Amino acid sequence: MNLHEYQSKQRFAEFGIPIPQGKVARSSQEAYEIAKELGTPVVVKAQVLIGGRGKAGGVKLAQTPEEAQQRADEILGMDIKGHKVLKVLIDSASEIQSEIYLGVTNDRAARKPVLIASSQGGMDIEEVNRTAPEKIIREHVDPFLGLRDYQIRNLAYGIELPRELWKPFMKIARSLYEAYAASDATLAEINPLIIDGSGSLLAVDGKMSIDDNALFRHHDLAEMRDTAAEPKAETEARAAGLTYIQLDGEIGCMVNGAGLAMATMDITQLYGGSPANFLDIGGGAKAEEVTTALGIILADPKVKAILLNIFGGITRCDEVARGILAALAEIDVSLPMVVRLVGTNEAEGRRLLDEANLPNMATATTLTEAAEKAVTAARSA
Repeated sequence: MNLHEYQSKQRFAEFGIPIPQGKVARSSQEAYEIAKELGTPVVVKAQVLIGGRGKAGGVKLAQTPEEAQQRADEILGMDIKGHKVLKVLIDSASEIQSEIYLGVTNDRAARKPVLIASSQGGMDIEEVNRTAPEKIIREHVDPFLGLRDYQIRNLAYGIELPRELWKPFMKIARSLYEAYAASDATLAEINPLIIDGSGSLLAVDGKMSIDDNALFRHHDLAEMRDTAAEPKAETEARAAGLTYIQLDGEIGCMVNGAGLAMATMDITQLYGGSPANFLDIGGGAKAEEVTTALGIILADPKVKAILLNIFGGITRCDEVARGILAALAEIDVSLPMVVRLVGTNEAEGRRLLDEANLPNMATATTLTEAAEKAVTAARSA
């Protein structure tokens, strides 16, 4: 789960990281009142869960409350990479002397958190890594020992931070790591961490991603989920206990298991197709879940064909087949469907589908065969 900028910075502030004064506005009039309260100049910033909003015109400076109102009016309602702007953050503007990147994330290869710093703040860290990798300083953290002072000093030295800022930098880096660990985050980054006109460090932008699997022990963070900012299908799927990620392709993929989902999407791409989604019904899914999942896929107008790839372990293939037939009894489906059922009760599952004698449904015994049929069907649709 990704947090908005204002939510991330609120979380940072709880751990003692300095942030600008700011409030969220949902109307241009509200933006005017906030700017008047904070004092100008202010920055009006679109709150969307996608990067690149600055280049898209979603971040603007305002010198007066009236101008803040005008800028908010321009930004609210904008579409930024498919995300509609429903609220803006009004932050006190800061004089920027220089920008630093500071973040914590998981290094899966090292199986440890890694603290990353760069003197090239304000840019995508991936771009810095591509163009100037020597500008990125990393320190892996042993979770049992925690972040050590010498590691933060290594970062400060590596980014050539002025010596007089080492003490506040150490406090901010330690607070960021504590926020990351205490939130079960997969990412906590400040970009940029600026040196402002007074020579102080200030976190003017930030981002946090929380591990969905840990939200059961962070009810306060779970309540921050902005369902208005995510596709309706993802909200519906989560409520049904399904995992759904909307993509841009034309083949709806229903599978059981994250690994099988990745393999299905990869082989679909291999044969020239493009997945429309990542939909995992999980282990032990019953007919009701399958019905819901199929309904979610069919609600996507981009889908031209459906590929169901089920490995029957805990999930029984006959239950999946019944779910497919139940869904088709409720929804009029004209799209071609390819079904691969392998594993527990696969013979019974196939028998149920064969006896249904559905003209738009084909079966397959291997994943390769299923992918080829689905890609061909999507191209012909």
